[in-house]
Amino acid sequence: MSDDTERAAQLLREHRESIDRLDAILVYTLAERFKHTQAVGKLKAEHALPPSDPAREGRQIERLEWLANEADLDPEFAKKFLNFIISEVIRHHEKLQN
Repeated sequence: MSDDTERAAQLLREHRESIDRLDAILVYTLAERFKHTQAVGKLKAEHALPPSDPAREGRQIERLEWLANEADLDPEFAKKFLNFIISEVIRHHEKLQN
């Protein structure tokens, strides 16, 4: 194996290790987020509040698009990601209302 190939293999391992760490951070961050949204859902159910809040959801999407631009992440991807999360949260909130 040439020095260039060995260096490329080492860099690949380092990138993959970083990706693995970041994937773990994403999973634990999402779990923490859902703990809070579950608490919100319980409060909404206890006080007969609607499971979704379109005004807040709109503000959150705008905020995420801004953050995505700041982070040099495709804002459309960020928007789709947040919309997916919001739909899951609403689904959980609706279950609590039944």
